[in-house]
Amino acid sequence: MREKPVRATSDTAKSLDEATTAWALAARAGDRDAVDRFVRALHRDVRRYVAHLCADPQAVDDLAQDTFLRALGSLHRFEGRSSARSWLLAIARRAVIDSYRCAAARPRLAGSADWQSAVENAQPRHVPGFDDGVVLLDLLTALPAERREAFVLTQMLGLPYAEAAEVSDCPVGTVRSRVARARATLLELLDETEAREEPALQAA
Repeated sequence: MREKPVRATSDTAKSLDEATTAWALAARAGDRDAVDRFVRALHRDVRRYVAHLCADPQAVDDLAQDTFLRALGSLHRFEGRSSARSWLLAIARRAVIDSYRCAAARPRLAGSADWQSAVENAQPRHVPGFDDGVVLLDLLTALPAERREAFVLTQMLGLPYAEAAEVSDCPVGTVRSRVARARATLLELLDETEAREEPALQAA
């Protein structure tokens, strides 16, 4: 029987956001230990998000590093009005866009096989309902890029819709619509996958 994808609990996400925001504010004040905690806590999320946006798996680590360099250089402007995580992911998005502009020869799309490989490598293991993330990642490649981004931000990284809207630079209602459509498509694809696998399971 299929287990539906489960997003991180709101309490866990809220606790993480509160902690990372506090560390960012402390780092802004010169606390070096807080800088280390801030980077360690959000490195995986930044890497996964950059991998989602970037078609070149070789560039993921460089872009993640660039994101943190930009963030640490801008900490003096961070006032905690939004969570440090959504602030950092917005910086990551700009870093990827800037890399596209520098490479101006050929804009790359997030829906390539390279994107899937990079995100799969960054995907945490043993997530309930995700079958180690592989099945979900395979299905995500079938989604339009904007819906996939909204799903990744809210359902995989656990951002509130309002903060996902800030990161994506679009209205909250648009994010909700994209997530709803992404969910509906994923459920349809999961049903189709199960329908194809059921005869084999019965014959086994």
